[in-house]
Amino acid sequence: MTKQAAQIKPVLLVVTSCAVKGDTGIPTGFNLAELTHPMAKLQDAGIRTEIASIQGGEPPLDGLEDMKDPVIVRYWADAEFRRALTNTLCIDDVDPTRYSAVMFAGGHGTMWDFPDSASAQKVIREIDAAGGIVSAVCHGPAALVNARRTDGSLLVAGKRLAAFTNGEEEEVQAAHVVPFLLATRLSERGALHQDSANWSDNVVVDGRLITGQNPQSASSLGLALRNALLA
Repeated sequence: MTKQAAQIKPVLLVVTSCAVKGDTGIPTGFNLAELTHPMAKLQDAGIRTEIASIQGGEPPLDGLEDMKDPVIVRYWADAEFRRALTNTLCIDDVDPTRYSAVMFAGGHGTMWDFPDSASAQKVIREIDAAGGIVSAVCHGPAALVNARRTDGSLLVAGKRLAAFTNGEEEEVQAAHVVPFLLATRLSERGALHQDSANWSDNVVVDGRLITGQNPQSASSLGLALRNALLA
């Protein structure tokens, strides 16, 4: 690690604003562990973070996860974090030049509002063009399925990556609820999807694209992102 954290621009952490799974009426939102675990790795290294969502304001939480998780407990008790979470930036208003990297957290809600967000695509395109890092975990790579570089090519084409697998989607009985199977769609876009056993810690680094498979990969994704920024 050669860079000083103070020299690094903040990392933009993006969560979904979608509170319902399509027309099912089933509540959804973002995965808290997938936000807080990468955030902890970055902040503990002195790297600043900011939180945005598709619509801004307070994003929907996809259930309050295991409160025995020390990272979740730490952040849930942190008044500053809770204020930031209640008042997330609207991604439409984000200036991509302010950030060194973007990380898209998962949660099933992402499957409905990440793929077609023009603002999310702009953030990805401009951070990538500036030599920054694009990262995502679990269902967060839904933001990548339509993302393109400045030359018009698909960002994921020919790139190795990880995302929530079809097997995991089937195991949580959501394969027929989500609008598409994420791993399949990414592969259709030319991505080289790196499948691993259900719920295994699987992070793939391909240049400036860093992705993780599931909630179990969130901490490792944060480490990989931290190390890449400090390199």
